[in-house]
Amino acid sequence: MIESLSNLVAHYGYLCVFIVVLVGSAGVPLPASELLVAAAVFAAHTHRLNINLLTGGAMTMAVAGGLLGYALGRSLGAASLARHGAAVGLDAARLRLGRYLFIAHGGKIVFLLRFVALLGPFAGVLAGVNRMPLPRFIVFNTLGGVVWATIMALGGYVFGSLFAFLDGPIGFVALAAGVLVVGVLLTYLHRQGATLQAKADAMLLGNSTGG
Repeated sequence: MIESLSNLVAHYGYLCVFIVVLVGSAGVPLPASELLVAAAVFAAHTHRLNINLLTGGAMTMAVAGGLLGYALGRSLGAASLARHGAAVGLDAARLRLGRYLFIAHGGKIVFLLRFVALLGPFAGVLAGVNRMPLPRFIVFNTLGGVVWATIMALGGYVFGSLFAFLDGPIGFVALAAGVLVVGVLLTYLHRQGATLQAKADAMLLGNSTGG
């Protein structure tokens, strides 16, 4: 996937990265994280993109996209999203999970959701639906967007720079180790997501059927 996304970056440069990050942060499930990492790796290998501009632009688009998602969630409301959200992957189960996370963790969940694969694109939308106060949302959305963009862009750039110096068996071992770490992390996150979904369903479906 990284190679395919790198080809996309090679053809369209900053523009495609910034648009995908903006739209992806506003509630459309696009591979924003993967594309930003691919762009950073591309920058490290070719130096055709400036990593500082790439990181700063991604920060700005992530924050702006979160604000757009918040406005969308506030204007549409939970009922409308319950009817139509499944078209973009925000089905009833994920709406329950989002509501549960806001109940359990408050405003800081806006920051944390940036790093959750299933709900990351919907952080702003869920904050709007759950009527999070705008000033509080702005603080956590900005922190989340800045930290997310920094980790993805600089992490990809450092990985790309290091990998360029590795060759032969050492390079293969490093790549295999990286794939293994990512696989373990994804498995852990999937299991955690299933656990959280079960807790959300128990709380919200239990309340709705019991009340």
